[in-house]
Amino acid sequence: MPVSTSYEEMLAVALEEARQGLAEGGIPIGAALFHRDGRCLGRGHNRRIQEDDPSVHGETDAFRKAGRQRDYSDTIMVTTLAPCWYCSGLVRQFGIGTVVQGESVNFQGGADWLRECGVTVIDLNNPECIQLLGDFIRANPRVWNEDIGEPESA
Repeated sequence: MPVSTSYEEMLAVALEEARQGLAEGGIPIGAALFHRDGRCLGRGHNRRIQEDDPSVHGETDAFRKAGRQRDYSDTIMVTTLAPCWYCSGLVRQFGIGTVVQGESVNFQGGADWLRECGVTVIDLNNPECIQLLGDFIRANPRVWNEDIGEPESA
């Protein structure tokens, strides 16, 4: 556990990002990369719609904004939603030690795989995260399915 910042306080940063993404007309998923001492290294949100770029997920946006780190084992990726396979791969590739996810009700992603690989995964089961994305999915199922790589129904 970080010395000066709780997981809930970290999640509040990711939630701010998710709300910003929704306000911009995008998918409400936010993330932030923290050092274990509580310093925020980078924050971002899903910008797939805004930038017409399928690779700009919340986690990748936060990761890029954090800049180069010598070692990621002492970092915590905080995200409003369980990371997809793409973002789970980023966590594994760079050895991020902990993932704190706001929820996994709307989408389970690669959290179990990350646990199997030795990554600490903490699910806060946050009601605001669940409702924010759940409402978006119900209103925009085609956009959501595109985001998670699901083919369009015939």
